[in-house]
Amino acid sequence: MSDQRIKEQTMKNYLSKATANIMLSAAQVLAKLTEVLGAANIQADPAKNEHYRMGWRSGGGSALAVLFPQTLLDMWRSLEVCVEGNCIIIMQAAKTGLTEGSTPSGDDYDRPVVVINTLAINKLYLINDNEQIISLPGTNLHQLQYELKAVNRAPHSVIGSSTLGASIVGGVSNNSGGALVKRGPAYTELSLFAQINEHDQLVLVNHLEVDLGDTPEAILTNLQNGDFDKLQLPQSNKLASDKEYIARVQDVDANTPSRFNADKRRLYEASGCAGKLAVFAVRLDTYPTATKEQTFYVGSNSVHELAQLRRQILSSFKNVPEVGEYMHRDIFDVSAKYGKDTFLSIKHLGTNALPRLFSIKGSIDAKLSKWSWLPKHLTDKVMQMIAQVLPQHLPKRMLDYRSQYEHHLIIKMSDEGIHEAQAFLKSFFADSEIGSYFTCTQAESESAFLHRFAAAGAALRYEVMHEEDVGEILALDIAIPRNELAWLENLPDSISQHLEKKLYYGHFFCYVFHQDYILKKGSDAKQVKKMMLELLNKRGAKYPAEHNVGHLYDAEPDLQHFYERLDPTNTFNPGIGHLPKTKRNCSCCL
Repeated sequence: MSDQRIKEQTMKNYLSKATANIMLSAAQVLAKLTEVLGAANIQADPAKNEHYRMGWRSGGGSALAVLFPQTLLDMWRSLEVCVEGNCIIIMQAAKTGLTEGSTPSGDDYDRPVVVINTLAINKLYLINDNEQIISLPGTNLHQLQYELKAVNRAPHSVIGSSTLGASIVGGVSNNSGGALVKRGPAYTELSLFAQINEHDQLVLVNHLEVDLGDTPEAILTNLQNGDFDKLQLPQSNKLASDKEYIARVQDVDANTPSRFNADKRRLYEASGCAGKLAVFAVRLDTYPTATKEQTFYVGSNSVHELAQLRRQILSSFKNVPEVGEYMHRDIFDVSAKYGKDTFLSIKHLGTNALPRLFSIKGSIDAKLSKWSWLPKHLTDKVMQMIAQVLPQHLPKRMLDYRSQYEHHLIIKMSDEGIHEAQAFLKSFFADSEIGSYFTCTQAESESAFLHRFAAAGAALRYEVMHEEDVGEILALDIAIPRNELAWLENLPDSISQHLEKKLYYGHFFCYVFHQDYILKKGSDAKQVKKMMLELLNKRGAKYPAEHNVGHLYDAEPDLQHFYERLDPTNTFNPGIGHLPKTKRNCSCCL
């Protein structure tokens, strides 16, 4: 089916409604949405939908309702009602973002806000001999990893430190980067989405390059039911992953970062849309699984030594690492103490159980917050107390390296790259007095990555447990130029005087770092952030690198223009990137 036919049908529907001059009140919008979804799948009670209106770390606002469509067609019909009712639409999946981009932000919108949570629409299709997948909007990375493992394939991304239950579509929409050195940010040019054009018309665009029918109803029903050829779909000339990323990372002399959210090279329809479209499906590449993997644990007391290690590995290896994760000693300690319950939960229950557990925790927190006489963050404090009485969970060699070295690097190699890394590391550290490495056992490898995984949540837990003594947490994710040697920042006293703790960790070979700052009590977080960003600008850094602008960062000009093209009336997720929240009437200019 052609896009033109869809647009013609949509225009016909739109003109029919326009001539009827329908103006819906909030009550009428709710009534129509209830008719479309059923009462069980719409929640308008603020006390009961609070979890879906609040950000993972910060942010939140009011909403007319939170919707839980059960099918793609339900989602489309919900969008039709929202457009008819002149509502703001905020698309939401797992709500794991750190920059407030998947929830309302405050109460200063000029139209009613409706949140559409897509987690119930979680089908996944393996296509073309498992070399690609088509994901519906609620499918998460856990499900993707599980289904691909059964057919000896690997996903475009793996679970990161803050993405328990993160959705595939959410990752694509935010150019999420993750830990995989070879695969880069989540990216595709093949997607199915709805957008509102400059005439205020809701339009369905099928760029999956899959024949699904001629009307929105047919397209969405056939995709929902899997009624299409999954074995021999035509090969597309469009990208379903960032195939240039390895070469980009290996260019260690470039004076620009390897990846960041505002990179216009990787802004394309659903990719990087940040909720400015309603994405129904994305098509992505999968990868062969490694035959063998080996993890190496590196410790060093020199920023320069690790910079040279990175440059030599990326510029001389035939096989770049699968993963290269960095932790500073300070975040090592915080993660060991305040991420222990996360570490143990994953180790003993597995990652598949955690999204449900975190959802339960969120619901409990929302209920307990209504009782003012209870301590704040009670569930976190109880979990922390339990974790502290349990035995030491980290391997001895990791703890020994913690005592000896300030900087820690976890490198995972695969297949032919294993021997390449063994020979290199032995030679590189042969005469070093400031660094060393060891080859991990399987148990040590699992512990090292679980420890790194728990870091982001541990920083937040630290703030919670010390809330009486410390200020806010300022979390930045940054990308620095690939040719930088002094990769660890040196903060001036004007900033350092405001900091209780500096916590550094990240994706070392990509030069993407997470920098969490626990501020001192009474310090002005906005002023400190302003000084931080000015310093990053001088370093040639880009931010955010992989969590997107949300409501915490200014959108760069390229990103602003991209958002405006996707959403000319400013109906989807208005206000992100510190852009206006008010509606734009673009048809008046045509």
